[in-house]
Amino acid sequence: MNYAVILSGGVGNRLKGIDVPKQYFKVKGRTILSYSVEVIEKSACVDAYVIAAAKEWQEEIINEMYRKVKKGETERKKFLGFALPGENRQLSVLNGLRVLKDCAKENDIILIQDAVRPLTSDNLICACIKAAEKAEGAMPVLKMADTVYYSADGCKIDSLLERDKILAGQAPEAFRYGVYLRANEILTKEELLQIKGSSEPAVKAGMHMALVDGEEGNFKITTAADLRRFEQLAGAREI
Repeated sequence: MNYAVILSGGVGNRLKGIDVPKQYFKVKGRTILSYSVEVIEKSACVDAYVIAAAKEWQEEIINEMYRKVKKGETERKKFLGFALPGENRQLSVLNGLRVLKDCAKENDIILIQDAVRPLTSDNLICACIKAAEKAEGAMPVLKMADTVYYSADGCKIDSLLERDKILAGQAPEAFRYGVYLRANEILTKEELLQIKGSSEPAVKAGMHMALVDGEEGNFKITTAADLRRFEQLAGAREI
C-alpha cells in the first residue's frame, strides 16, 4: 500500500497580504490545498492519504470536498482523516505517521507532500514512490543552474561550491514506513524542531535515499510572487 501525508498546518508567515494561511487562499474559487489534494486523490500510485490540518480548518476542508462531490466529481474515497499539526513541519509529519500506525505496514510507502505545491505532477509522485520501493526513500531534486557560493556571515564570499554536487530538494518525498517512522521517533522534540526537510531524519538515520529528477513547475508557494505565478497558471489553463 502507498499512503500520503499532506501537510496543511502551516500559518504562512512568509506570505504577506492575505489574511488566511496560504494553503486556504482561494484561486479560481478553490483553496490551494484542494489542488494538491486532487492530484493525490486522482493518482493511481496512492491508495490512501491523511491531511495534517488544524481543527479550525478541518470542517472547511470537508465541506470543500463535499461541495465537489455534489457537483458530480469523484468522491474522496481515499481520505482516511486528519492528523493534528505539530509545532513545526517535521512534527506534523510525525503526527501523520502516527495516525497511520493502525493501517500502514513496515514496507509500505509513505509520501510526504506540501499543501502548497499545487502543480506536482502524477508522474513525479509515481516516480518517487517507485524509487523508494527500490531503496528506503526517495526525493526529487533539481540541479543548480547558477554559480553557487558559500558565505558564513552573509556579507562576504568565503568559497565557491562545486555546482555539479549541489542539489535543490523538492517535495513530495517518499519513504518506507517502518524505518522512516523509527528515524523520526529516535529524535528528541528539540532535534525535530530543528529539522527543515522531510528527508533530514532519513539522512541522519543512514537510510538509503534515491534521487529522482525534480520538475521546475513543481514550485512551492512561499512568496507573493509564487502566488501570482500560480494564479496566472491556473487562469491560463484548466487545472
